[in-house]
Amino acid sequence: MLNIFRKHKQQLLSAEEQQHIVAAIQQAELGTSGEIRVYVESHCTMVHAIERAAELFYSLKMEQTQYRNGVLVYIALKDRQMAIFGDEGIHQKVGGNDYWQRELAVLKNYFQQNKIAEGIAQCISDISKALSSHFPYDAGTDKNELPDDIVFGH
Repeated sequence: MLNIFRKHKQQLLSAEEQQHIVAAIQQAELGTSGEIRVYVESHCTMVHAIERAAELFYSLKMEQTQYRNGVLVYIALKDRQMAIFGDEGIHQKVGGNDYWQRELAVLKNYFQQNKIAEGIAQCISDISKALSSHFPYDAGTDKNELPDDIVFGH
């Protein structure tokens, strides 16, 4: 039976944009044992985007990395909200909230120019420099602990 009332979910990012972001994650993780994930949804269900990012970080089990060096880049496109949540290992190494706020400023600048995928990719690249500085890649022990794909919410 055909459901004429079913809404077609609008794609938040094009296939090309998704590929660009996933490639940025894969490139970033070549130089570090750190893990980067991107979560994109239309609307933020929390008052503050950082609260939503923290909730998602733990629901994605990102705190289970060996060195506690996972980073979640959270974007609510239609609400124009974003946050970056770093696990305790990397959070302490980069100097805390000031670092994440600087990265968010870069991301916001790209978004204001309607360069969503480019902004996310640049943010990933910047974060990877911090991760590789504090958690360099070790060919003997490093493994990809988390998937590199983008997670999409509602």
